[in-house]
Amino acid sequence: MKLFDLLKNKLLKKQPKATGDYLVDYYNTHDEDVRLLSKHGKVEFLTTVKYIEKYLKDDMKIIEIGAATGRYSHYFAQKGFPVDAVELIEHNIEVFKTKTLPGENVRIKQGNALDLSYYPDNGYDVTLLLGPMYHLYTEEEQQKALSEAIRITKPEGYIFVAYCMLEPSMFCCFKNNRIDKLIEEGEFDPVSLEAYFPPHGIFKVYTKDEILDLTKIFDVERLHFVATDGYTCHMKESVDQMNDETYDLYLRYHFKTCERQDLVGISHHTLDVLRKE
Repeated sequence: MKLFDLLKNKLLKKQPKATGDYLVDYYNTHDEDVRLLSKHGKVEFLTTVKYIEKYLKDDMKIIEIGAATGRYSHYFAQKGFPVDAVELIEHNIEVFKTKTLPGENVRIKQGNALDLSYYPDNGYDVTLLLGPMYHLYTEEEQQKALSEAIRITKPEGYIFVAYCMLEPSMFCCFKNNRIDKLIEEGEFDPVSLEAYFPPHGIFKVYTKDEILDLTKIFDVERLHFVATDGYTCHMKESVDQMNDETYDLYLRYHFKTCERQDLVGISHHTLDVLRKE
């Protein structure tokens, strides 16, 4: 059997766990808020918020699909915006509820990004899809999630979609000496240098061309394609050790360069900012 066929067979055997129980296991033990609150994690958070707030106006209604424990939902609800949140993992929902402050106009419901039939067409000014695309492995699932997010967004409304990028993830695998393990498990072909499965086990990673291909079938206008953390994760220890003055300077530099398309490919996370036609 050819190497490609062997790798493909291993992929098919592994995928059900990655998209099912493995995903639940991960989020039952992983604290996403801790990452977003670290200095290196705040770069992604602050950049995402910066671009969302660029288009927010008073009385806009927000929905966050894949809200996790609510870092973004609570942030905007505490600023006075009505927020609906959708989350798949029960553990995340319980944590989300404990973080809800009195007076927050936020509601959370268990749901799946692939089926938002509970929510009406054209219901929201701003739709946040900041996590689900990390875990959807087939093009059919990815386009379904995008279709649902666009459907529930008002005409001229905004959709913010986050992705994990392929090449930075592969660089980390080389940096951490995990390539031999990926080859052994059929996730990386040492001949073609193609990755056949998300390098971290549960994450789908993309190239920019794949993202552009996914969205071209929809009636949306791309406003920005942003490197939300840029080079930050490659030097996270240094970023976490920066004093406040240096960190502020670093943020200013990052904001200046985060839309440079010659640099966007180095970012672990990206943000696609779309407007519904």
